[in-house]
Amino acid sequence: MAFDADDEILQDFLVEAGEILEKLSEQLVDLEQHPDDSDLLNAIFRGFHTVKGGAGFLQLDALVNCCHSAENVFDILRNHKRKVDSELMDVVLEALDNVNAMFEQVRNHEELTPAPDELIAALDALARPESGTAAASAPQPEQTGGNQPADGGDITDDEFEQLLDALQDDKSEGAPPAADAGEASGDRGSSGGDEITDDEFEALLDQLHGKGQFAGAPAGEEESAGKDPQPSAGAGASGSDDLITDDEFEKLLDDLHGKGGSPTVGDSAAAKKPTKPAQPEKPKEPAKPVEKPEAKGAAAPAMPARESAPAAETTVRVDTRRLDDIMNMVGELVLVRNRLQRLGAASEDEHMHKAVSNLDVVTTDLQSAVMQTRMQPIKKVFGRFPRVVRDLARSLKKEVNLVMHGEETDLDKNLVEALSDPLVHLVRNSVDHGIEAPDIREKAGKPRQGTVTLSAEQEGDHILLSIEDDGAGMNPEVLRRKAVEKGIYDQDAADRLTNTECYNLIFAAGFSTKDQISDVSGRGVGMDVVKTKIGQLNGQLSVESELGKGSRIIIKVPLTLAIMPTLMIMLGDQSFALPLVNVVEIFHLDLTKTNIVDGRECIVVREKVFPLFHIKRWLVRDNGAREVPANAHVVIVAMGTKQVGFVVDQLVGQEEVVIKPLGRALQGTPGMAGATITGDGRIALIIDVPSLLQHYG
Repeated sequence: MAFDADDEILQDFLVEAGEILEKLSEQLVDLEQHPDDSDLLNAIFRGFHTVKGGAGFLQLDALVNCCHSAENVFDILRNHKRKVDSELMDVVLEALDNVNAMFEQVRNHEELTPAPDELIAALDALARPESGTAAASAPQPEQTGGNQPADGGDITDDEFEQLLDALQDDKSEGAPPAADAGEASGDRGSSGGDEITDDEFEALLDQLHGKGQFAGAPAGEEESAGKDPQPSAGAGASGSDDLITDDEFEKLLDDLHGKGGSPTVGDSAAAKKPTKPAQPEKPKEPAKPVEKPEAKGAAAPAMPARESAPAAETTVRVDTRRLDDIMNMVGELVLVRNRLQRLGAASEDEHMHKAVSNLDVVTTDLQSAVMQTRMQPIKKVFGRFPRVVRDLARSLKKEVNLVMHGEETDLDKNLVEALSDPLVHLVRNSVDHGIEAPDIREKAGKPRQGTVTLSAEQEGDHILLSIEDDGAGMNPEVLRRKAVEKGIYDQDAADRLTNTECYNLIFAAGFSTKDQISDVSGRGVGMDVVKTKIGQLNGQLSVESELGKGSRIIIKVPLTLAIMPTLMIMLGDQSFALPLVNVVEIFHLDLTKTNIVDGRECIVVREKVFPLFHIKRWLVRDNGAREVPANAHVVIVAMGTKQVGFVVDQLVGQEEVVIKPLGRALQGTPGMAGATITGDGRIALIIDVPSLLQHYG
């Protein structure tokens, strides 16, 4: 391994190869749905080829070998010598898994674990043409290779060598031209292989562009070509008719490769007439990059491409820890702004009001700009799901189509990483529990292939994610029965559960509707982890379902975890902050009109019943006789689909706060998510609503 190589080169490889491997996972699953997509086949071939090249530069031999074998398979596929099928994709996806594993070992500076020999052997077997397609597609590589430059594509060195070899084979089988070709071949070999004859060049152009486009030189030139059957190595330089110079041949190769497509008729004719009076001026032409109007009008897009090339240098790679530091400093600036706003409101100085107002605008813009630098498209998470769904559907013998919307929706990079595991659980749950087997779907009048839809959209300062399937849906009665069997509710309480409350039972720890445990599900340890994780992100979960039609799970999470909008409240003389994501509504209440249901104080608002909690009794020390005010403010807060009322003494207003971790003495305090500094300079504790209710309620 070459980890002692320049660290900057290694980092460049990790960034570039990491992006390519992410795309490959999506492209391979897409290829299985569209096996004849030549653009996709070429893109996958280039992906493996690029990773192999970078790994070879760093002397990562195990990674090179696996990529090379996979690359060979796609070389056969794109030349139509083999067809894509599920068994082939299983092998290729296993190869990609091994490449990803080795890539992670490179990232962690660990010794590489080579791919298993049987996997390499399976890839090598797939890299050979199928017997049924080999004969039918035998002439394809030459024609395909020949057409690529004419279409503006690129021909590889290996393909060019194959054309020359095929040319020699054809000439050796011919009659009168065979002797000349043999002599020319021998002469070329004796002169170092730098020169080819006009006949060979003619045949090569026929191979590349098809016969008839380049009919050969005039008869006069053919006669002069026959006068010197044994040219020397320096004949091209001395003006022989038979040979083209090295410079001319190099120019031809440049035209065939990356410099504007295939040569035109005029260029080719000039290349075959080295003895014309204009010959001394010929080598100057390659030095004129603008002179390409003959290349099928490619000059127009060529110039803007060259002018825009430096734009790639406008990006810079920044350590994410530096962005985190900047975000923390912006958070401190937000606290200072809040303090100045409170002081400015108490001042009658007009200039002070204007200065504070300007500071507010600048701080808000700066906060938004810094947050944008930390944003990543949720496609980073979504990109892995086509492979997850494909593998799971094959193992369960189901037919599932994954549809994704809103992949470009941006959210904080920390949230992107944190949402990955919960979304995997939910998508796997939809495929396993939601989508029925093809035969069952057919009997129910549905298409054999089920659909799982994954979507994301921004709503204000939150992101809405939904996972929807068109499967069997959930049966509330089955969920009630399971809840009683698991001891979560007694029969009377279970009977009073609404359908929505029944659906939310799937997030209870140890709850599962599966009768048989498998390696996919059935232990009831997945969905409660999802609920816990979303709760830690200050998010909410809700479930909708219709029996026989399908289910939908909706996740609502904040755009960022760094700065949180809150509702500031007072309990006694102590400030507390309620995350605004949990707040549903606020109203003033006459506490003498409460009711008692199942021994718990409740209120009825618009024919809905809400449990009522005096959180001051939990969070503030009682210094005397507890008095119950006749009137109070009630804040309705939500956790998923459950809503309760918190009785508070005073409402201060909405304020953006920066979450500070609690000190060692207070870490782990039930119901507390952290602390912040309020606009009036006081310290306020931030309430963790789910934890508070779980501990006290």
